[in-house]
Amino acid sequence: MLSQHQERHRRAVQLKQLEILKEIDALCQRHHIPYWLDGGTLLGAVRHGGFIPWDDDIDIAIPQEEVKHFVEYAQTELPPHLFMQTPQTDPSVRQPMLKVRDRESFIVESCDDFSRPYAKGLYVDVFPMMSYPSVSRRFVKCVVKEYCRASAILCAQHYYSLRSFCEFFWFGARKYWFYFLWVLAYAFRPHNKYISNILRHNGYGIMHRRDTIYPLGEIRFEGHTFAAPANPDAYLRDLYGDYHKLPPPEKRNGHAVFFLEEL
Repeated sequence: MLSQHQERHRRAVQLKQLEILKEIDALCQRHHIPYWLDGGTLLGAVRHGGFIPWDDDIDIAIPQEEVKHFVEYAQTELPPHLFMQTPQTDPSVRQPMLKVRDRESFIVESCDDFSRPYAKGLYVDVFPMMSYPSVSRRFVKCVVKEYCRASAILCAQHYYSLRSFCEFFWFGARKYWFYFLWVLAYAFRPHNKYISNILRHNGYGIMHRRDTIYPLGEIRFEGHTFAAPANPDAYLRDLYGDYHKLPPPEKRNGHAVFFLEEL
């Protein structure tokens, strides 16, 4: 029954998310804030001309140094039904993510915590992007993935127990050790060639050459034009490898457990 509900509502959910993206695009254009379609949204634009048919979210990327301006403008200029969700604007959020949420809809994901009253409307994910040092991809995968793993465990819901007490110190130490290695690399290696997600969002240890992103181009997505990396093919190969190959049917699932496009 749940899968039937998702199939009936997925397209309406996608179109509502598209409207959020259009508002973000207009805001960024007004204030000359660079952004680009990222992740599965860019993949959908290239491979399907719009959403991946089974997808239920939108991803964009913004340079880290522009995020502060984006958040400030979004809080005052987005329509009233949209909410700029950050750890500061919605303190009950456990994960330190940036999302533009729709107040008049509802989405449930497996990681949601219903003991916390944070906003749970449909959203567009906003991923800050930072410069990376010129180090090997093997170093990035090792250090960044381990940092993300430790951070995710520390951010998860914990209950008082000997195990959680030990985890706090073990993963806390690992987090700061891998961050220390990253700081060393950043201090002693040039960092004008590569760019990727800020550390806590880069669980796969991906990095892109800067010249695959800039100068930004454009791409059609659901009949509208949005900003995109200069070389979408190279960008997507960094993320997915052979991105033209469809996943097997059993893996063609979205992120949501349940959603409603209208409350």
